[in-house]
Amino acid sequence: MMTPATLNPFWRHLASASLGLLILLCLAWEIFLAPLRPGGSLLFLKALPLAFAFRGILKGRLYTYQWASMLVLLYFMEGIMRGMGDAGLSGYLGWLEVLLSTLFFLAAVCYVRPAKKVAKARKHSEPS
Repeated sequence: MMTPATLNPFWRHLASASLGLLILLCLAWEIFLAPLRPGGSLLFLKALPLAFAFRGILKGRLYTYQWASMLVLLYFMEGIMRGMGDAGLSGYLGWLEVLLSTLFFLAAVCYVRPAKKVAKARKHSEPS
């Protein structure tokens, strides 16, 4: 069985770093960098689902990588919308959100792929 220790640590570290930076970006963006309303807004809570995934990502849990890679697509879409629709700093932060969510998605897929291949090969080699 493949464990986090046998998978490529580069992808795990890239996923952890990009997810951590995405969480920090969401918090900073909505609290003080470019909030929708002066003084901040409750949109900083959008970082909460990512925070739930962070511990599992750090530990290399494959299930967490799988659902977090789907979750991060929502942040990718928000980044595209805000990058194209907002002016100034908020637009640039949107494109940064796109970059970080893309990095996380690619790292998560590359981290999980070898384990999925092994599981699929085992399934086909077992007698029926």
